[in-house]
Amino acid sequence: MTPISQQPILNPATDSDPDETLDWLDSLAEVIERDGLARSEYLLDRLIESGRRAGGRFHTRHTTPYRNTVGVEAQPPYPGDLDMEARITAIHRWNALAMVSRANKAHAELGGHIATYASIADLFEVGFNHFFRGATESHPGDLVYFQAHASPGVYARAFLEGRLSEDRLEHFRREVSGGIGRGLSSYPHPTLMPDFWQFPTGSMGLGLISAIYQARFQRYMENRGIGAASDRRVWAFVGDGEMDEPESLAGISLAAREQLDNMVLVVNCNLQRLDGPVRGNGNVVQELETLFAGAGWNVIKCLWGSNWDVLFARDREGWILRRMAEAVDGEFQKLAATDGHYNREHFFSRYPELAALVANMSDHDIDQLKRGGHDPAKIYAAYAAAVAHRGQPTVILAQSTKGYGMGASGQGANTSHQTKKLAREDLGRFRERFGLPLTDTDLDELRYFHPGPDSEEVRYLQERRAALGGYVPTRRSTARPMPLKQPDIYVPFHADSGDRSISTTMGAVRLLNKLMRDSQLGPRIVPVVADEARTFGMQDMFRQYGIYSPWGQNYTPQDSEQLAFYREDTKGQILEEGITEAGSMASWIAAGTAYSHSDEPMLPFYIFYSMFGFQRVADLIWNAADSQARGFLLGATAGRTTLSGEGLQHEDGQSHIYAATIPTCRAYDPAFGYEVAVIIEDGVRAMMSDGETAFYYITLYNENYPQPAMPVGAEEGIRRGLYLLSENKDKKAPRVQLVGSGSILRQVQAAAARLEADFGVAADVWSATSFAELRKDGLDCDRWNLLHPTETPRTPWVTQQLSSRQGPVVAATDFMRSYPDLVRNWVPGRFTVLGTDGFGRSDTRVALRDFFEVDERYITLAALQSLVAEGSLPRETLDGLIEKLGIDADKPSPLA
Repeated sequence: MTPISQQPILNPATDSDPDETLDWLDSLAEVIERDGLARSEYLLDRLIESGRRAGGRFHTRHTTPYRNTVGVEAQPPYPGDLDMEARITAIHRWNALAMVSRANKAHAELGGHIATYASIADLFEVGFNHFFRGATESHPGDLVYFQAHASPGVYARAFLEGRLSEDRLEHFRREVSGGIGRGLSSYPHPTLMPDFWQFPTGSMGLGLISAIYQARFQRYMENRGIGAASDRRVWAFVGDGEMDEPESLAGISLAAREQLDNMVLVVNCNLQRLDGPVRGNGNVVQELETLFAGAGWNVIKCLWGSNWDVLFARDREGWILRRMAEAVDGEFQKLAATDGHYNREHFFSRYPELAALVANMSDHDIDQLKRGGHDPAKIYAAYAAAVAHRGQPTVILAQSTKGYGMGASGQGANTSHQTKKLAREDLGRFRERFGLPLTDTDLDELRYFHPGPDSEEVRYLQERRAALGGYVPTRRSTARPMPLKQPDIYVPFHADSGDRSISTTMGAVRLLNKLMRDSQLGPRIVPVVADEARTFGMQDMFRQYGIYSPWGQNYTPQDSEQLAFYREDTKGQILEEGITEAGSMASWIAAGTAYSHSDEPMLPFYIFYSMFGFQRVADLIWNAADSQARGFLLGATAGRTTLSGEGLQHEDGQSHIYAATIPTCRAYDPAFGYEVAVIIEDGVRAMMSDGETAFYYITLYNENYPQPAMPVGAEEGIRRGLYLLSENKDKKAPRVQLVGSGSILRQVQAAAARLEADFGVAADVWSATSFAELRKDGLDCDRWNLLHPTETPRTPWVTQQLSSRQGPVVAATDFMRSYPDLVRNWVPGRFTVLGTDGFGRSDTRVALRDFFEVDERYITLAALQSLVAEGSLPRETLDGLIEKLGIDADKPSPLA
């Protein structure tokens, strides 16, 4: 290796002894030439370490020069046929382009994206041909999170593989009109293509955090002895613009801290986001290098293609790197969008020495200079270095051009992300640039191209996938069923608590503890906590089951002499995530989909402050539903008036509204411990034995009160969402139906007692464990009745239960009025709802229930008003009623 001249490095203005500096630099250059870069890096690390011990600050920069990390001398030979792979990639490029263009030519409203796959095609193809392993009997297969906007390219490859027909390509983004199962989803969606896509990545930012926690979960299963140790890797492909999402960076410290060297992240640095440059006045590659290197990742840059190697070799004085250090991304984008002449005039001609380096190159030669993300040889070198690296996760910063090959229609243009079709002249240039055997008619009609199942291209493609174990992506959509648990696990929780007052949170934690002791189901349970285990009374589980840590416990915990001490263990079962709801959800998703990605049915229980569930990570919960995750979300300390002292930001009165929007979420708001037990038993059966695609959301409360025994025959109603808790036997008195859920059900019971004692009104009391499930049932019945007008109409469960009962219906919960309003369409007769609309407040439960108008007095008032309105009581009943109930009619509105 020839030493690089030190002249551009020296800065006389700040150097008190330039001669000594030059001596040091010459010595370094000598070591580099004699022993290589690795030795020189080692020596510098030791010098810095020694200087720090002496008290110096010695801050090291986390950026390296703007060139490839893997030098030419370290670049391995390419194992494949570069020409053949270029032909195959060109076909994928064309078919992806044709797919989007044909869809929008037929229906301009469909949308789609061409430019992203154009920039990432080679990054995908090197992985497909040489790195992404499919699942076999001896290997679990790699897990790949694909950049969502590049999905047409993955479909194009599956077309050549014979996995997707031309007819299915023709139905890109038309998943309904062609018949369910015939179309192709816009982005990776396991729900819509359950045998194809493994992981949803369409909501930008969620792909990377999901991939990181997936890599961690793989190690968790290995350490716990559930999954066999393997060299399985998790690959994630994201765009540089996507890295601005907070979730994209939320997990990088975890990956470094736990040394997840099974994680490879590829950032497609095409320097553009949807509207323009990612960092117009900066440099996103250097910025990301600083972030990841500082966090402890192995950073590999893949910036320049092989035809830059000669230029770098001739540049003894570092003029190329100097010019690159000056250029900002806005300039690099402009250079990508223009031709060789522009690049010569505006990049190389800045300095005479730089211009001299390309003096013997034509404008066409300069135009052909590739970025690293478009050179399979450079990509392979980066990938090979990544999979060989140990002790750190790896990020590959691969520079590419957005809209590569799209010409004036989109290459490097700010509008490239919105481009749905190419101009006719650009189609011709596309054909020429990639050597495609297409006729003019093929271009005009945007015909798909398939070289034939026996062609060299298809044979090569199939041989490479066979060598790597099979097709990627592919998804396992069914789970191995677990034996159904015996009822004796749950039966004790159906009994009353005697004189002891306990909360539903405590009851749920006790049941979880009992399930974890079960020899078959127990090891499959994954408790996930976002640093609130003590709040929920789970501290005893620390010692019993251990908190997962890949390092075990290399210290004596402060509470080691206590029975429930803080115990970390390599085989620990609890995932104690710290204060990160996003990370906790990502772990929950990894566990809840383990039946699919690892053929290991797992049952995660994530317990959290209910306010910090759906409201904070609703997008990840929607992602979980798309992933077809299974498990329990336990929203503890629920209720706007039950949590009491915590106030506005903590008191949840809306999570059930969010939950009702998710098709696969079965959401419950139980009031009593036996209801919790029935719901969890139903969930274990449905998800672990029957293989149903669903997850359960259960709100739990921290209010202690005596727990009653389960009424005989209540199980079906608990599961379906409504059952009769108590019936007033007075058949002659005016009657009202009172419905409640959660902790407010006890206020409903108190109101029923007051109505009978003070007003002679008979009140039947109902427990509504799930207004959301009742709504689903009502919608199903309505749809069936609409589509089968000549058949006997179906009746929703809530209507069945209430239609034979006399009197108006009044419902009260610790959630917004819109929660019980979910079933208004199917409640016969007059229906009044009370709820906790408005911002939360800090105070006692008594004060808050008065403020939000959901205590037994307001329920009594609503019941009497309803009876008067329908004529069952005289209007005089209301005279002086407000005063008698002790209600302040002039108090501030909770909605104010």
